[in-house]
Amino acid sequence: MYPGYLRKPHYYETDQMGIIHHSNYIRWFEEARVDLLEWLKLPYQVIEEAGIIIPVLAVSCTYKGMVHYGDKVKINVFVENYTGTRFEFRYELVNLTTNQVATTGTSSHCFLSKEHQRLISLKKKFPEFHEIFENYVNL
Repeated sequence: MYPGYLRKPHYYETDQMGIIHHSNYIRWFEEARVDLLEWLKLPYQVIEEAGIIIPVLAVSCTYKGMVHYGDKVKINVFVENYTGTRFEFRYELVNLTTNQVATTGTSSHCFLSKEHQRLISLKKKFPEFHEIFENYVNL
């Protein structure tokens, strides 16, 4: 199982109170998503070289607690739904300094042909990629 993405907030990500600005969490979700794909041995570079792009269709973020400069966080990423053409991630950001869930979120994506900008099925066009996602979802 994916061990999670560890991160230390940077000073420039804070507001005047030393609290992480809300806009950074969506970026952190993306960093964690990219890290998960690398952990699965299917980094974005490999996906894009195959002619696939993965646009964000929707994203949500719920703030439950604050993260301050100097805290350490772990972002757990879960693949909630995978159909072969679309997939959804769920994020849980844990402040390791307080051991509290500070933020949760989701993002929805699809697989498009880079050349034609049309929806593609990994199961049909890229069965080796499909198998990686299927195996991970079924863990």
